[in-house]
Amino acid sequence: MNSSTRTHRRSGRRAAVAAGIVLAVGLGLSTQMSAQAAVHTPAKVAVHTPAKVAAAAPKPVSGTTGQAVTRVADFYGAYIDAKGDYEDPDGTLATALRKHYLTADFAERLAAWEEQNGVDGVLRAQNVPAQWRVTDNGAVGMGHEVIVTLTYGSGDTTQKTKLFVLLERYDHIADIGTTTNR
Repeated sequence: MNSSTRTHRRSGRRAAVAAGIVLAVGLGLSTQMSAQAAVHTPAKVAVHTPAKVAAAAPKPVSGTTGQAVTRVADFYGAYIDAKGDYEDPDGTLATALRKHYLTADFAERLAAWEEQNGVDGVLRAQNVPAQWRVTDNGAVGMGHEVIVTLTYGSGDTTQKTKLFVLLERYDHIADIGTTTNR
């Protein structure tokens, strides 16, 4: 037997051993996961590893059809995504979202306001926020008011803008302003 045959056998054995370890670990994990799925016990998380705790608890996002807060959150989330894709902003999508969510009357008034002020009227700024928050502010006449808080910048240099979004009774945005409609 020459040296190249021995080398070939050793590398073949190493591969077989490595495959066996991978298989054993994989079977052990799948068995453990099956056992955990069958027994409804809370997962144990080590107290001394806060980074793991944060990674294990994703932040949920939910909504309800016909709810004013959900409707405004859907609009702002999609609009900011369309405008904020710096590599390829989608102006066509932003325009379609405006057409879908805004009343025709408000869309005209907003376009005039934007021309006069030189900024995006939905965001009340030239750039796109890093974060946004949507909060219910209750019924106003025949409509509903929702507060949208936009956060621009990051770290120590953030600026917040609070917008009051008025939905008509048919769930279309009828006004966006910096003061309440109450």
